[in-house]
Amino acid sequence: MKEKNHNLYKFNLSYNLLSRRNIVDKLFSILAGIFCLIVIAPLFLVIIYVIVKGSSQISSVLFTQLPEPPGDDLINAGGIGNAIQGTLIVTAISTVISIPIGVGGGIYLAEYSTNGPFARFIRFGANVLAGVPSIIAGVFVYGSIVSTKILFNNSYSAIAGGIALSILMLPTVLKTTDEGLKLVSDNLRKGSLAIGASKFTTITKIILPNAFTPIATGILLAIARAAGETAPLIFTALFSFYWVDNINSIFEPIASLSVLIYNFALEPYEAQNELAWAASFVLVLFLLILNIIARLLGRYTGTMK
Repeated sequence: MKEKNHNLYKFNLSYNLLSRRNIVDKLFSILAGIFCLIVIAPLFLVIIYVIVKGSSQISSVLFTQLPEPPGDDLINAGGIGNAIQGTLIVTAISTVISIPIGVGGGIYLAEYSTNGPFARFIRFGANVLAGVPSIIAGVFVYGSIVSTKILFNNSYSAIAGGIALSILMLPTVLKTTDEGLKLVSDNLRKGSLAIGASKFTTITKIILPNAFTPIATGILLAIARAAGETAPLIFTALFSFYWVDNINSIFEPIASLSVLIYNFALEPYEAQNELAWAASFVLVLFLLILNIIARLLGRYTGTMK
């Protein structure tokens, strides 16, 4: 009797490859894989095309010389040294502006706010700002700073370009700081407060060091986005064919890789077009390195899957 009852609970667990359900499952799995390949194909095609067109122009001259003004008698259009210098300067200015504000706002949202209407409004505003086209930031800074010459009576400048890029960086830095601080265990907060530490000491000595990796990841991603923007810089930093050789140069028009690519790609001369491809290769390589570093940092805390 026991053996008979035991046999009633035996199930057939063999895999039937030809069953309708398994066939449909396989078809949808293959279809999803094809769609994934279609999604990433443009990325690899763009990277490969830029490498093929731009890598042949890489030389020491490219990084050490200034670009030549457009002309049909040029064999070599010069280098992009000042554009690389300008990109680093403008990005550094935007980073100096956005990090304190973004990290400070993230600390307020995660540690001080009670998730009330004001905190929800800030988070909503950050999400909206993250989706605003970059050209809007450029037009806003142009109207409020460049055209009014409010910065020491100067119009186009590296400072104005940095302010425009900082607007684009702010939502990324703020949101990653907010989410990174939430990943820190509440037990650390309670333990620090229990031994008499103040709220400020708990945040600066305990919370922020433990959330450093996700915050740094967000900052790198924000820098990567800002470094590749063109439209805001056309309206704010414009372009220059000269080096930045003193501190006063940040209040004047400055070169950048993205604007150089835009300007020289539109020229009817082959030498300038080739220089634009070389600058594209350098810029893409720089952005790839920043994104790879951000991904590696994100793996330490699992903030990026």
